[in-house]
Amino acid sequence: MRSDFLAAVVAAVVAAVLALSSLSSAAAESVREQEIAECRPGEIATWGDGRDRPALSKPLVFVYWHAGAPAWFSSSQMMAVLKRAGRAWGGCGVESQIIALVGNAELPPEAVVVQWSEPGSRGNFGLANLGQRTLALSPAMFALLRTRNPNYPAEQTLQMVVSHEMGHFFGLMAHSRRCVDVTSYYNDGKGGSCYARDLTQLKSVVEYRSILPTACDIQRCRIANGLSPKAP
Repeated sequence: MRSDFLAAVVAAVVAAVLALSSLSSAAAESVREQEIAECRPGEIATWGDGRDRPALSKPLVFVYWHAGAPAWFSSSQMMAVLKRAGRAWGGCGVESQIIALVGNAELPPEAVVVQWSEPGSRGNFGLANLGQRTLALSPAMFALLRTRNPNYPAEQTLQMVVSHEMGHFFGLMAHSRRCVDVTSYYNDGKGGSCYARDLTQLKSVVEYRSILPTACDIQRCRIANGLSPKAP
C-alpha cells in the first residue's frame, strides 16, 4: 500500500509540473500574440535612428530577380514570401504589387528590385536602399545560418528580413524599440534594450520579433503616410 501510495503521489506531482509548464508556455505565447495583434497607447517608440516619411511611391512595385538565390529557396517560395509581406503591409493604406522578373523584361517605372547580392546587402541578412530602389538579400548570411543550425526553419528568418526591409519602402525609416515589431532591433549596441510587456518572455521563443508587421508597425506606417492610425 505504501509503495502504491508513493507512486501515486509522484505521478500527481509530475502531472502538476507538466501542466504548469504547459500553462507557462501558453501564457508566454499569448503575451507575444497580444503584442503582435494590438498596439496600446504609448507603445509606439523608435530608436531615433531615422525619420518616418511617406512611402517611396504609390503604389509600390517590387520586382523579384531570382539570380544568385540559395538553392534551398525556390523562386515560387520567394514570391510567396514577398506577397505575404506585401499583403501584410497593405494594412497601412499603401498598395503594392509583386512581380517576378522574367528574361529580359523591362522594369516597370519606379520599381524596387528585390535581388540576392552580397555587395548590396553589405554584410546584413538584408538591406533596403531607397536611393537605388533595391532590396538586397545576402546569400552568404543565409548559408551561414543553414550551416550553423540546419534544422532551423530558415524561411521564418527570410520572411522576417523581407518584411522588415520592405517596411522601409513603405515609409518606416526609424527602427522600432518594441521588441516584437518586425521593424525592431533588440538593442542599440550601447546598452539600450528594446521594450516588451514582459521582458522575461523574450527567451520563451527562438525569435521574439514578429515575421510580419504588427499592429504598431501598421499604425506607424499609416501615420507616416498621412492616414488615421487605425484602418477604418
